[in-house]
Amino acid sequence: MTRACGDCQLCCKLLPVRSLGKKASERCKHQRTHKGCMIYAKLWSVAPECKLWNCRWLGNDDMDELRRPDRSHYVVDIMPDYVTARDQEGNPTTLEVVQIWVDPDYPDAHRDPALRAWLVRKQKVGLIRYGDREAITIIPPEMMDTGQWFERRSNLSQETAHTVEQVIAALGHMEVTIGSGT
Repeated sequence: MTRACGDCQLCCKLLPVRSLGKKASERCKHQRTHKGCMIYAKLWSVAPECKLWNCRWLGNDDMDELRRPDRSHYVVDIMPDYVTARDQEGNPTTLEVVQIWVDPDYPDAHRDPALRAWLVRKQKVGLIRYGDREAITIIPPEMMDTGQWFERRSNLSQETAHTVEQVIAALGHMEVTIGSGT
């Protein structure tokens, strides 16, 4: 990796960690400002998903135009999801969906022109996550017949599972037939 977290600990706030019982957009009880994770040395046994995970900005050189997550107020998940959508004629199209965890204190952070330009350049659908249940799907203009950004908000019930495929299907703008990734 060519970048370092530095003082950024936004993932410790935004992402859910099931092994710790931590919900999305809830600061981790083990996080200490400017010190990092207080249990990092034993994460393999306590919260292995934290040890295995990193953000796309940290490990991806194709995001040079984006600012560090604590400065942009969003974290881009490194693991993509893929959905197959069908157009009006029934033809399948596989789309890469990128989860973007946005700090609820900055709800419009996903409107960052650099993030939007990256999604356009990479031809990716963005799933803007504010927590376990609230999300917005954004689709670049070049992928839409209207030539404009598509945005649709969704609030999922507690009973609804929270995979990317289910969030997008709940939004109702495409028929999701296949999913993999998370």
